[in-house]
Amino acid sequence: MTYALVLAVGLIAGIVSGIVGTGATVILLPVLVFAFGPREAVPIMTVVALMSNFAKITAWWREIDWRACAAYALGGIPAAALGARTLLVLPEQTVDLALGFFFLAMVPGRHWLAARNMVLGYGGMALAGAVIGFLTGIVVSTGPLSVPAFAAHGLVKGAFIATEAAGSLALYISKAATFQHFGALPTDILIKGLISGSSVMAGTYIARMVVERLSTRVFQRLLDIVMAVAGLVLLASAFR
Repeated sequence: MTYALVLAVGLIAGIVSGIVGTGATVILLPVLVFAFGPREAVPIMTVVALMSNFAKITAWWREIDWRACAAYALGGIPAAALGARTLLVLPEQTVDLALGFFFLAMVPGRHWLAARNMVLGYGGMALAGAVIGFLTGIVVSTGPLSVPAFAAHGLVKGAFIATEAAGSLALYISKAATFQHFGALPTDILIKGLISGSSVMAGTYIARMVVERLSTRVFQRLLDIVMAVAGLVLLASAFR
């Protein structure tokens, strides 16, 4: 019954994440905590994130901006490993507060940048990768944080989803490798992650059919909604 719940919610999370590029963690993490406990939920979600991003990459392979991905990963890979090692040092509440306010601020901020035709270049992508990579190592997921970074590079729809996924995949591989090195990713956790991630992957492939029918304007509105929801969830978590 527990796995049935995880798989059902994982399918929904995969569809949402496959449409707007992020959101799987916000939806699935509470169920993983309920099913397996908070200590196991973080590394399980890391495995799920790897599978989710891989599905997005294969679904939109031809539209990936590899230069933007490489710039993002260049700064993000070492930063994610460093963040994973310092996971227990920083107070999680402080991180939740900072990210929550940032996500909410980026809803109008993204439109402000777009109105002035300001685009984040490759140097900016590398810097964004370093900051987001470090935070990715510390918290469960910073998917909504990478949304404004890749959107500011001028990517939309399939190109945005696949390029963000490719960059995030590099960060999560670094994080998972660090967990593995320090013994935080045993076989049973890996198996639970693979089972949970299978439904997320299925949802991601289903989502492609939806994205292909979305207008760019509707897609941008969905990004705003995801960032707003993620920000409110993080603030609620910090104040509980």
